[in-house]
Amino acid sequence: MPIELKMPALSPTMEEGTLAKWLVKEGDAVKSGDLLAEIETDKATMEFEAVDEGTISRIVVPEGTDGVKVGDVIAIIAAEGEDAAAVPAPKEQAAPKQQPAPEPKAEAAAPAQAKPAPRPEPEVSARPAPAAGGQGERIKASPLARRLAAQQGIDLAAVSGSGPHGRIVKADLAGAPAGAARPAEAKAPTPAPGPAPAALPGEIPHEVVKLSNMRKTIARRLTESKQQIPHIYLTLDVRLDALLRLRGDLNAALAPRGVKLSVNDMLIKALALALIEVPECNVSFGGDTLVKYRRADISVAVSIPGGLITPIVAGAEAKSLSAIAGEMKDLAERAKEGKLRPEEYQGGTASLSNMGMMGIKQFDAVINPPQAMILAVGAGEKRPWVEGDGLTVATVMSATGSFDHRAIDGADGARLMAAFRRLVENPLAMLA
Repeated sequence: MPIELKMPALSPTMEEGTLAKWLVKEGDAVKSGDLLAEIETDKATMEFEAVDEGTISRIVVPEGTDGVKVGDVIAIIAAEGEDAAAVPAPKEQAAPKQQPAPEPKAEAAAPAQAKPAPRPEPEVSARPAPAAGGQGERIKASPLARRLAAQQGIDLAAVSGSGPHGRIVKADLAGAPAGAARPAEAKAPTPAPGPAPAALPGEIPHEVVKLSNMRKTIARRLTESKQQIPHIYLTLDVRLDALLRLRGDLNAALAPRGVKLSVNDMLIKALALALIEVPECNVSFGGDTLVKYRRADISVAVSIPGGLITPIVAGAEAKSLSAIAGEMKDLAERAKEGKLRPEEYQGGTASLSNMGMMGIKQFDAVINPPQAMILAVGAGEKRPWVEGDGLTVATVMSATGSFDHRAIDGADGARLMAAFRRLVENPLAMLA
């Protein structure tokens, strides 16, 4: 009996993905554990392994196809003893979006609905309402062409597309007869993750770059965070001289073991200990509940090609500085290679974002839901510093905590920031 190979859910939140590359071809024999394809999720490109044995009789979804829903059939495997050529095609399923070639001019995003869907993502094509007495057919059109057709009352079913794979583009609408727009298109414009640009680039030299699944997810989650979470920002200055001296001493002692601590490693430890000291900030808002965590799992922002990912140092309050340094080095390297497992970047109780190495003095970070706080730290720099009644020069950094005001009161946020500063300015307490 033929085996249907379906699009897997490679992470708990994955709903669709891009079939980036096939590693097998029709007629290839495969066995359990063989690599079949590379699939791009919202966080990384992951390899998909075979579970069953047989022969690839038919590849249903070609490589490069975007928007393949979890559970859709992507290939057919003929079991041992079956004639691969005689295996029937799979039952018809909703066609995934073929990755389109960019058009010569950038297109403005469609306006957002008054009540946007909870997880809006830009769509390249949409399924119109079924015609009376029959099944609706898939009409491929660019967002700009779809919007202009709705505004001008043009029925896209009567327009021939000249774009890739018959896709209707703006130029195809010229001279098209006006008519009543289909209700489904008039009432359901494509939602967009952000506001439309003020104007098209026109003749300005430009390039249209298709958003990756990761960038779509970043756009959606950050938009939801700023729209739904009431942020409160608390900033203070932290003196780093004692921490830098301790780091130098520890690195000299750890050199024979090949361990080198970074300032960021020590800040991870300080934030974790501060969260345990002020548990009111180690929480998540759950609508009519508040989740209180007994462990500090710190999500650390790491920049990777095409976006940002937050690998997690779990139970950082209980780990030594050398253990945190080794773990962060491994996590950051695998993050940049796209090899993190979902459990290594999903979760966390609070986040740390450090842009000091880029020379940024101070910034406000966006909360990563469902977490309720994120700490943004800037560069350490020499500044005038009042000590007692005298003026001296000290190495100082600015740290800003972003707090979900639904879950964390300003006074509790201030206590967390004070605890963090005390630990950084008296770093020996982190070794106790």
